[in-house]
Amino acid sequence: MADGMGIGSLKDKVSAEEWQARVDLAAMYRLTAVYGWTDMIFTHISHRVPGPDHHFLINPYGMFFEEITASSLVKVDLDGNIIQETPYFVNPAGFTIHSAVHAAADNHHVVMHLHTDDGVAVSAQKEGLLPLSQTAMVAMSDLSYHDYEGIALDHDERERLVADLGDTHAMILRNHGTLTVGATAAECFLRMFFLERACSMQVRALSVGREGVLMGTEDVQNVVKGQNNPQGSATLANKLAWPGLLRKLDRESPGYDS
Repeated sequence: MADGMGIGSLKDKVSAEEWQARVDLAAMYRLTAVYGWTDMIFTHISHRVPGPDHHFLINPYGMFFEEITASSLVKVDLDGNIIQETPYFVNPAGFTIHSAVHAAADNHHVVMHLHTDDGVAVSAQKEGLLPLSQTAMVAMSDLSYHDYEGIALDHDERERLVADLGDTHAMILRNHGTLTVGATAAECFLRMFFLERACSMQVRALSVGREGVLMGTEDVQNVVKGQNNPQGSATLANKLAWPGLLRKLDRESPGYDS
């Protein structure tokens, strides 16, 4: 059995490329649980299946993130229709945001969306993410915003969300949560790690009031933005941080790769 919920391993039933995508995505779900970022069953992370078809992997609706395995992930098309045999089902509304981002750019292979306490708290603050820390200034150099339009059921919202995302890789969804994209699971996850940490730092810092904190000046914000090296960041994520995160999972949440 691949997990305790009644499905066998798919490792020998899919391509090697799809299986690697499944393992990486399952790792992202498990890591989200390890870091305490879950909203029970109500957020999503998706990964494009390599190949010519626009197919994607997403979590089975109702399964907690610490339970998810590579084999339990569900394959869907751009409309959220299930295209594989599976005992599970998905939340089509949950794929609305993800399908928009995946369809917008071929290099947005992975999309992560969270509703953490601190992420939502910052999303509700008028000024958004503030330059209160080095972490925040790094995140702000590649950050956009999208205004809240209600629960993401309206497909018309997809065009507006994509327009707001533009060429950035991280977004604060106003009154809603956080979102990151990446060419790989590693890049997407590390962006979310820094964005969520920046939000948590801001919530703590503002406990003394808006006038009691130091802001990074516009000049120093520009310095940090200029120091942003996309190629170096990708190497850091894929070659250094991600292998370490997988070792952490092997210790704390084994079985994701089954």
